Amino acid sequence: MNQTVYSRRPPSAIPDVILVLLISNGLLFAAEQFAYPVMQHYLAAWPISDPRFWPWQLVTYGFLHDPRGLTHIGFNMFALWMFGRELEWMMGPKRFLVYYMTCVVGAALVHLFVGALQGWSVPMVGASGGVFGLLLAYGMAFPNRTVMLLFPPIPMKAKYFVILYGLLEFYLGVSGRNPGVANFAHLGGMLFGFLLIRYWASQRRR
Repeated sequence: MNQTVYSRRPPSAIPDVILVLLISNGLLFAAEQFAYPVMQHYLAAWPISDPRFWPWQLVTYGFLHDPRGLTHIGFNMFALWMFGRELEWMMGPKRFLVYYMTCVVGAALVHLFVGALQGWSVPMVGASGGVFGLLLAYGMAFPNRTVMLLFPPIPMKAKYFVILYGLLEFYLGVSGRNPGVANFAHLGGMLFGFLLIRYWASQRRR
């Protein structure tokens, strides 16, 4: 993934798959304002040892967010658009959707595995696993593209941005200095995204 090849036509402001993802997340966030306990019970990613765990939660958790404010969903949806827009047009909508959902599921698997080892008992929600997978793909596709950090606002090449965020998430996950945030899920999204990219690359070579 080292060059820009658009699948059909020049990029639009919001490509098709990203638009559907934005609308889906927005609608479910609105529904959470009225029925969050029920939606959390059935759709959040509960620990495997919890009787409330169901396999479909490996997907559905990625469409729920903290209903107490706009920060969680706002950051994720902005990052989904920011990093996913060009990726969708480069990959094509079908492959982009497969990639994004692979990262979402992979993030949940890693989170649940680490959670089982450490005895976590709370459910996980949020699209961050998929978003971090997109961040990785963006850094691999456009390594020398300049992106801007939010805090502090420092310009940085995408490849260094990805490395920095990956190391930060690993540090926070191991140290436990960022409680309430699924740092290993973020790393899981990046890991499964990388594995899928390498698999696609091997298929092309064959």
